[in-house]
Amino acid sequence: MIWKNIKHLREDHDFKQIYIANLLHIDQGSYSRYERGETPITVETLCKLADFYGTSLDYLADRTKNKTPYE
Repeated sequence: MIWKNIKHLREDHDFKQIYIANLLHIDQGSYSRYERGETPITVETLCKLADFYGTSLDYLADRTKNKTPYE
């Protein structure tokens, strides 16, 4: 599930929600709703997160366990 993966990535890097929210130009509450699975995440936002964390959209979407992005 996307929301679990973005939360785990954030926690693995010891980032606060407010840091990622600022990166995405949204408020912390909106980002928190992403992590709880309450609000759908746009493809554009997922691309930003995948680029930021250096992973693939497939990893974020739980289609693979491989965090390495495609070439």
